[in-house]
Amino acid sequence: LESRPLFGRRIVVTRARAQASDFARMLEGLGAEVVQFPTIRIVDPLDPEPLRDAAAQADRFDWIVLTSVNGVSRFWNALGAAGRDTRSLAGVSLCAIGPATAAAMEMEGVHADLIPERFVAESVVEAFMREGDLRGSRILLPRAEEARSVLPESLRELGAEVVEVVAYRTVADGAAAESLRSHLLADEIDLVTFTASSTARNFVDVLGTGIGRAEVASIGPITSATARELGLPVHVEAAEHTIPGLIGAIRGHYEGSGR
Repeated sequence: LESRPLFGRRIVVTRARAQASDFARMLEGLGAEVVQFPTIRIVDPLDPEPLRDAAAQADRFDWIVLTSVNGVSRFWNALGAAGRDTRSLAGVSLCAIGPATAAAMEMEGVHADLIPERFVAESVVEAFMREGDLRGSRILLPRAEEARSVLPESLRELGAEVVEVVAYRTVADGAAAESLRSHLLADEIDLVTFTASSTARNFVDVLGTGIGRAEVASIGPITSATARELGLPVHVEAAEHTIPGLIGAIRGHYEGSGR
């Protein structure tokens, strides 16, 4: 056990509980002791009708851009609720941000036509620019309520008609906050991980920025920027903005530090 690279490290996972298990298992496989503290819950939109209406008219779009696994599951649920299925997407091109999103689409029986090289909005825009002229194209963008405006605004600047719909919301989940606070104040936590800006925001909303000697690991530059704006220093950032990429960065951080 002691030969594993994360042996003896106590690492906090802040992902939503429904998605945290794989991340936690991978960390535990490397010897870490995982403290699960989901700072967010994934919930339905306040108004589900726009998503349902968009799903019912999915075949009227040229592109559907799905930015997360949550977006895939919520969109396909809406598709089913509208009495449609994957066959209604036969003439629609699909874009997936990240391999996990693409894998979730494959579980629904479709393949992504476009997967940007990097998994941030700016890279999606670059990929679309290489696809050709977007003027007049209709693009459906089902995603989180709190998602950044960069992607739809940039696609509109390229001449596309972009329909944004809220597929889900992330809300704060502060259960077990006092237990984690005591661990942090006692310097019993080595690392806090953030896999999205929302996890960082809700962590600070619930616990503040007092994390003792704990370090912070982020899945990518957008999440890192959010953490820093909130007053949290970032010690580890994944070069590949995926869970395996984050785990690799954490492993490299500790192996390189000699601690």
